Amino acid sequence: MKSNNIQQNALKKANFKTKIDLLVKFIFAFLALICACVVIFIVIFILVKGIQPFIIPDGSGATQNVSDFFLNPNWLYDGTGGMSYMMLATIYVTLLSLIISVPTSIFCGLFIVKVCHKSIKEILKTGVQILASIPSVIFGLFGMGVLKPIVKGFANAVGMQTFGGSSVLTGVLVLAFMTIPTITLVSITSMEAVDINLSKASLALGASNQQTNYKIVLKASQSGIFAGTILGIGRALGEATALQMVIGNGGVGWDFLNIFNIYRTLTTTMLAGIGEATGIKYDIRFSLGIVLIIVIVVTNILLNLLKNYMTRIDKGEPKDKNKIGIIKNIKIYLEAYVHAKKN
Repeated sequence: MKSNNIQQNALKKANFKTKIDLLVKFIFAFLALICACVVIFIVIFILVKGIQPFIIPDGSGATQNVSDFFLNPNWLYDGTGGMSYMMLATIYVTLLSLIISVPTSIFCGLFIVKVCHKSIKEILKTGVQILASIPSVIFGLFGMGVLKPIVKGFANAVGMQTFGGSSVLTGVLVLAFMTIPTITLVSITSMEAVDINLSKASLALGASNQQTNYKIVLKASQSGIFAGTILGIGRALGEATALQMVIGNGGVGWDFLNIFNIYRTLTTTMLAGIGEATGIKYDIRFSLGIVLIIVIVVTNILLNLLKNYMTRIDKGEPKDKNKIGIIKNIKIYLEAYVHAKKN
């Protein structure tokens, strides 16, 4: 009897745990479904609102000219503005900020994980976490109060002129300050996950601490560093408030190539004057939103492809033999064609 009771109690507990597992799975699936539906709804809403200015006239009868949207070097909200140069400016400003933020973040993470004393390691990590949680508007105020006067003084020193310090360079510096904490945190996490035995083996073979850090730790954590870089790029591409406060929201055509000029990006153009916008002046911002989504998606795809390629190279995986064969065949055909021409 006792053994039967024990078995029945065990079965009841097992059935109870199974029901709990099913309930938890259902809750998680339901939450995931809600999140997916919200994302799909947002994308559909932006697509619908973004296409409307091209096909449906607003209250004043204005529509967005398609050719002007791609070719006009100036931006106007009346249906004749062009976004191509703003898109290029957005990518340009982001790339310049990454030139500053990515190396700085990697070396900061390496210093915190492998170089600095344990007594200050947690203090530095906490400081980076605090910086990562600061709202963008605070970075914008920092750019207005600190960076703009510095950029203005630097421009005067080299014989250039800025609009009171508002410039592409100031926007680049603000974006760099904003993305450094994000990339640094992810880099720290990936470096801490590197197996300590790899470092010990490197040191045992005679490598110095610096060689071990650069050739072992950084290589082993490059996947996480790429992930942090992707997050940093996403934040830089999508930033509007802080950038609008320092970049000037002006400029035409290729003016953004001069880092001391003012200019506008996709996000700052979407944000500027949105509270008073109506009709096509409001709807056209969703068209810019579609362009921004495409830029972010394409950038993430390219970075992930680069990350996978570098991972395969590091692992020493063989290249695609089919591709190599195709290249060799093309080379043979070209050599045969050149030989026939000579004869």
